[in-house]
Amino acid sequence: MTQARETVSFKPGEVILYPGRPGPRDRAYRVLSGLVRLEAVDEEGNALTLRLVPPGGYFGEEALFGLERGHFAEAVTEVVLEALPKEPSPEEMRALAQHLAEALARAYRRIESLATQRLKNRMAAALLELAATPLAREEEGVIVLHATHDELAAAVGSVRETVTKVIGELAREGYIRSGYGKIVLKDPEGLKTLAQSKGDGR
Repeated sequence: MTQARETVSFKPGEVILYPGRPGPRDRAYRVLSGLVRLEAVDEEGNALTLRLVPPGGYFGEEALFGLERGHFAEAVTEVVLEALPKEPSPEEMRALAQHLAEALARAYRRIESLATQRLKNRMAAALLELAATPLAREEEGVIVLHATHDELAAAVGSVRETVTKVIGELAREGYIRSGYGKIVLKDPEGLKTLAQSKGDGR
């Protein structure tokens, strides 16, 4: 008989894991529902999103190996998590390794984009990435992303004031429509082209 796994729930904005060396009660988790953000925060309070963990993804793997954690894990939406056992099965470890390998590949691409792309292009890529998470839903045939400018700034490694200007530029050019706390993706294909480009787009 398969033993039932422990599940835990968190509300939006709640911190799930803190930086530092994992304690005896820390666990690795698999996301059952919702969205988790891993982020680093500097001494001035500026945040940088390191990774978004959607349903089916894993985080908190430091607890399995006693490694020090350099970031926070925060619930972006309401989340339900499954705690992994202290000694996961070989199948679970393979799934975890595959997830981390995919996350590392995305991190490499993000590092490359930071070095080679303008903020406008990186913002297009970030909007598309967020559109595939529980922060977005389809309304009247278009994708509506519910995210603040602070969240977008953390996603692209910038500050809110600069992101607000870039969002305004994307809106003027017809890629998106921006409202309070939400962004309508009017031209996803155009955003995809812009995200893959190193120039300004149209």
